[in-house]
This record gives sequence, structure tokens and C-alpha cells, in this order.
Amino acid sequence: MILALLDKLHGRPVWIRWGLFAAGLLVALGLPWSLYPPVATDILCWGLFAVAFDLLLGHAGLLSFGHAAFWGSSAYVTGLIALHSGLPFYVAVLGGAGAAALLALPIGFLAVRRSGIYFAMVTLAFAQMVYFIANQWGDVTGGENGLQGIPRDLPGFDLSDSFVFYYAALPVVLLGLAAAWRIAHSPFGRVIAAVRDNPARARALGYPADRYKLVVFTVSAFLSGLAGGLYAVNHGFASLQEVYWTTSGKVVVMTVLGGMGTLWGSLLGAGAIVRLEDWLSTSGFEETGLVTGGVFIVVVLLFRRGVWGTLAHALRPRSGSSTPDPEPHLEHDHGDASQPVSP
Repeated sequence: MILALLDKLHGRPVWIRWGLFAAGLLVALGLPWSLYPPVATDILCWGLFAVAFDLLLGHAGLLSFGHAAFWGSSAYVTGLIALHSGLPFYVAVLGGAGAAALLALPIGFLAVRRSGIYFAMVTLAFAQMVYFIANQWGDVTGGENGLQGIPRDLPGFDLSDSFVFYYAALPVVLLGLAAAWRIAHSPFGRVIAAVRDNPARARALGYPADRYKLVVFTVSAFLSGLAGGLYAVNHGFASLQEVYWTTSGKVVVMTVLGGMGTLWGSLLGAGAIVRLEDWLSTSGFEETGLVTGGVFIVVVLLFRRGVWGTLAHALRPRSGSSTPDPEPHLEHDHGDASQPVSP
């Protein structure tokens, strides 16, 4: 009976889309009422980070092991602006995101000339360079002590209350998510999908593949920077952990767990990992990585499209075709890549 109802709902995708949007908005508005507000804000930050990463991995087909460089560099720049300027935290976060995008330009310019594991290793190498600079440049970054006491300034509001700060940070996250969704479903997003699926054919159609990769790499870094800046303001400090390679690995796990190429699955994966880590840490269990890694392995073995991707695939109408399923990151519809698309 439930499956039959789902089949009927699937015949009206517009209602499903708006229903899911409304449900997601309600969950976002009610999250700090059911969770400790700083943890709820962490879910927002990591969710936006995972969506930004999925824009690169799921939609552009580029696996980066160095996105901690953008998350962490934005955290440091945001902290420096907030500490030394007294500007509202919105300005500090935008400044951090802009710095992350500027950092992504030279890294992306060199990295997009490679593909596959070579692209991943180049991004990892640059991220380790950023980590080394943050560690050695102690006069600016604080070195091993990090930046501490990052303020939450916003005229007219008392953001010392974490509950209030959650709702101040929520619009930034929602705007970032809206931007990611619009990019993925724009003509630019279709070109990116074409470059991902068949770079040679996209070049034959006249699209400069490397240039499109660089743009989406920079946009992903900017959105990652928004998330990293908010994370730093939420905790009041920026540390070396933000630029360490494990942060890059964590966002990969979140994206794959939720489902590559789904965007919203990344939110689900981020929420699950952050909530699981918080529950384990408050329970006194120290080896949280062991449990989260085990969950990741189980999901990869049983749900090769991720949690959200598997659910979306189950709701697709069956055409009766014997054509094998495409790869997980090609599940979503980007239109016909062979048709000319205006950039």
C-alpha cells in the first residue's frame, strides 16, 4: 500500500519537490529545539560544506582530497576579520569565503589539467601546503594554539546565545544551498555534466572543458568557505584541525553516505555523521572514527548510491528497459549533453 502511494506521488514530481522543500525548511527551523544549538549549527555548516563538495564530485566528477584548504583558510580569514575589524560576522564570513575562492583559483588552474587520482593527489598536496603555512605562520594564525575568542558581532542582536546565533546563521546556509541548487540545474550545470560524462565530446562541441572545471572548482571552494567561516564563528576559534587532511576525508564520507550527485543527500549524510559523533562523544566513547568508518563501509556495500540516492532511485518509474543502471554519480538528469547549451 505504501509503495503504491509512493508510485502515485512520483507521478506528480512538482508536489513532491515542494513537499520535500517545505519539510526540509521545517526541519531546519526546528532543529535547535531538538538538539543542542551549537550542534545544530554544526550540522548546518557541515551540510553546506558537503553540498559544496558534491557540486564538485557528483556534478563535475572531480574528487578532491584537499577541500579542507578552503574550509580552513576561510575559518582563519573570517576569524582575523572578526577579531581585528569589529565588522558584523556576515562580512567576516563573506571575506573568508572570498579568500577561499581566491586560493582556489591557482590551485584549480593547476589541478584541473589532471583527472582521476592525479587530480585528487594534486589537491591533497596543495592542502598540505596550506596546513604547513597555517602551522608555521604562528604570528597570524596562532600556530598550534589557533585563533581564539572569535566574536559574533551583529548590531542589534545578542549572538552570545547559541540559540539566537543558529537563526542568524541559517539564512547564509539557505542562500548557499539555493546557489548550489541553481548552479546544478542551470545551463552551466548541464555543460559541467557534459564535461564530466564525455570531456572529448564537450570539447568537440566548442566548450573549454578545463575552464568550466576551474569555475565549478572555485564556486565549490567559495561555498565551502561560507561553511568554514560560519563554523569558526560558531565555535569561537579556528584551529589546525580545520585545514588538516582528515577534514577533507570527512566531507567525502558525508557526500558518499548521502549519495553523490543528489545535493540534498549530502545534507542527510552531514547530519548523520555530526549527530553520531556528538552522541558518541557525549557517551564517553573516544574512537568515534571507528564507528563512523564502519557505518560508511556498510552504506557503501549495501547502498551503492548512498541513502538519498537509493531512495530516489526506488521512487523512479520503471520503464521495463533492460539497460543497465548508470554509475551512481550519473543518476540525476542533466538533460541531453549532446545538445548545445548556452553557458
